[in-house]
Amino acid sequence: MSYGTLSLTLVFVLIPLLLSKTLHLQLEKDVLIATVRSIIQLLAVGYFLKFIFESDHLVYILFMVALMIGVATGNARKKGSKIKGITWKIALTLTAIEILVQSILLGFHIVPPTAQYIIPISGMAIGNSMVLSILFLNRFQAEVDAHRDQTELILTLGGTPRQAIHTQLTRAIKASMIPTIESQKTIGLVQLPGMMSGQIIAGADPVQAVQFQLLILFILLTTAAISSILLGFLSYPSLFNERMQLLKEKE
Repeated sequence: MSYGTLSLTLVFVLIPLLLSKTLHLQLEKDVLIATVRSIIQLLAVGYFLKFIFESDHLVYILFMVALMIGVATGNARKKGSKIKGITWKIALTLTAIEILVQSILLGFHIVPPTAQYIIPISGMAIGNSMVLSILFLNRFQAEVDAHRDQTELILTLGGTPRQAIHTQLTRAIKASMIPTIESQKTIGLVQLPGMMSGQIIAGADPVQAVQFQLLILFILLTTAAISSILLGFLSYPSLFNERMQLLKEKE
């Protein structure tokens, strides 16, 4: 695709702009900002990835993965501002996911140890973990706030913080995992995933594209489970003080 052809695709941006203007939605500025940012960011990443793929040096690969973890952590931490130390907890969760995924892929020789495979797969795994972390933190904090009396009652009766928060924690973990599980139930019937579609458009054999897509789906299922569970068990102790009392909201 040439840049001239790419410019024609801006018609897809004009449509929401016109609709927003016509219906007085006042989203024109947001649409324009999102469009400009996406163009600049993706083109910059594209040229940077081209450089990394051509050099295929471990230092550049680690730098790109660290950058993705850093940006994802910064984005997800906004949703867990009430939880002490949430930044390092999210960063640790994302790092653990990356290490686990790459250890399995490279350890079993499922994919070659090259930047062309490591970086895109890392991006999908980290990105999915970031979304799951945000979903978990939103739901977990809502559950804690809605059931403070129940939690404090269990603590008063001699329960441990883990026992007191168990129901809210499991509900949040389950709720954050449901979108990933449900989307996989209809994959291929309702939607063709991005990686599979991209490979097919690029001329790859559809069956080969399906095999790679299944690999990604299985990875995303693991990241969904581990992200929510690990972040949950790292986070809940911060909701209690040293006397095993539930911290007040203002704290």
